[in-house]
Amino acid sequence: MARWIESWLPGAAAQEGGRYPGERLGLPAEGASSVAGMGRRFAALAVDWLLAYGIAALVTGPNALGDPDLGWWVLGVWYLLTAVPVAVFGASAGMTALGIRVASLDSAAVIGVPRALLRTALIALVLPALARDEDGRGWHDRATRTVVVRSRA
Repeated sequence: MARWIESWLPGAAAQEGGRYPGERLGLPAEGASSVAGMGRRFAALAVDWLLAYGIAALVTGPNALGDPDLGWWVLGVWYLLTAVPVAVFGASAGMTALGIRVASLDSAAVIGVPRALLRTALIALVLPALARDEDGRGWHDRATRTVVVRSRA
């Protein structure tokens, strides 16, 4: 059996497991509750970032595009727009629009505040979200024991 770290290394032997993403986790191959694809995840992230830009522009005033701190405002607003709804409802606005949600591997209804804060912080670092395993889970999902699944077929 391959070691845990080998699942992250390119060219390493594949672990015993699924024929499709999420099989090892007991998820269906397609439809509701199957692992969400990267396209939906990126689109949901884009929707959340656009909402954050709009709100940050309203907060910073009429010269928002000339404000050198706009990027920090956008990051802060995005963090709140993502972490709070994921902790409480399991999905941000973008996720809801694209039909995906964050599910806990321990069968909890929602992931809760501490895991949502950590997960969102790791997404902001970008690299943890891009390094994925065979189940489509990034480092941010593995660290918080979560998986992003489709909420509708």
